[in-house]
Amino acid sequence: MGSVRSVRFVRRALVMMLGPLLVGVCAACGGSGSGSAEGATERARPTGQAFEHPGVLVSKGQLARVRAHVAAREQPWLKAFEQMRGSKYAALDYQAKPYAVVECPPDTRPGHGCVEEREDAIAAYTQALLWNITGDRAHAKKAVQIMDAWSGVITKHTEANAGLQTAWAASSWARAAEAVRYTYDGWSDGELLRFERMLRTAYLPQVLNGSADFNGNWDLVMADATMGMAVFLDDHEDFEKAVTHFRTRVPAYFYLKSDGPLPVSPKGSGINTAAELQKYWFGQKTFADGLSQESCRNFKHASYSLAATAHIAETAWHQGVDLYGEVKDRLRAAFEFHSKYQLGARAPGWLCGGKVQRDMGPDTEVGLNHLRDRLKLDLPETAKYTEERRPEGTDDLFVAWETLTHAENT
Repeated sequence: MGSVRSVRFVRRALVMMLGPLLVGVCAACGGSGSGSAEGATERARPTGQAFEHPGVLVSKGQLARVRAHVAAREQPWLKAFEQMRGSKYAALDYQAKPYAVVECPPDTRPGHGCVEEREDAIAAYTQALLWNITGDRAHAKKAVQIMDAWSGVITKHTEANAGLQTAWAASSWARAAEAVRYTYDGWSDGELLRFERMLRTAYLPQVLNGSADFNGNWDLVMADATMGMAVFLDDHEDFEKAVTHFRTRVPAYFYLKSDGPLPVSPKGSGINTAAELQKYWFGQKTFADGLSQESCRNFKHASYSLAATAHIAETAWHQGVDLYGEVKDRLRAAFEFHSKYQLGARAPGWLCGGKVQRDMGPDTEVGLNHLRDRLKLDLPETAKYTEERRPEGTDDLFVAWETLTHAENT
């Protein structure tokens, strides 16, 4: 144990000594030039090599560019920063409310700890971003305080919505922890090890294998959580499981005509006949590019899946794995399809009986940044939807402050 602690101490010391210098160099390179150089390095890194940190959803270079934009009072980043800073999650007197057992039933029975856990995880991430942008150590200390409060208490998640709840919270926990661990020297080794143990025992087992028989948003956010935790924990095996899950679930959730007359069957689900697939797709019998498995349920759940898909691909991108490249046509079609109808286009009779529920969330910045700003693809509907909503804030579930972190941030 002593040698492990010594290695961790040395690694942390190196990060603290070199981190500001490297960030300064990156910032001095300029926005687009810095992004291109960083991206080229990341894409060239073979799978299996050491993870890049910070590298869960937001990279070190992206954090540096956000800091520079806010310091220069540039838009939309300044407005997004002020939105975040004005939220309840940013308060320095924020108090965590940890539960030993988080119970989240799927029906009208009251849950215990569900809202508190999700909000506390978002608060930790918010405080971590504030620390990285402002340099005020009080925010880093608050982020650690929130994470410590939960790691000292929680043991498990129960009830039928346990998988989804765990995934939502774990996605935010991983981003918060990653953004603190590699930029701040005040998180003690003992507390850090306890937080790692919490992720391994109370979170990873619930999400690692996905949930093939449930709606696709469950599977995708579970993969999002798994990948984020895997990077934070330097767990290459679980990272590869999330990659595999992405590769099997995304094609089964967002349709392309190249799939054939019917959508791809979710691997391991047993849903494979025309009748079963139509039922699974909420009665939809006509399939068009970009339609999602839950489009005819509501756009809210389709939007969750757009966000989770982009989160997974973005984290993988920072780790040298180009999952975006494998699904860019499918993802572009899905963003454009849902944005078009969310903006008010009339739904034709073949689509959900001519009625769609327009309730997308703040879920488009990460995908738009890659597809339009990195790849230079045309996404007019998504761009219009996103820019009209800026700054995209938080859904209070697992998406937070992505105009700030990802708007035009290559």
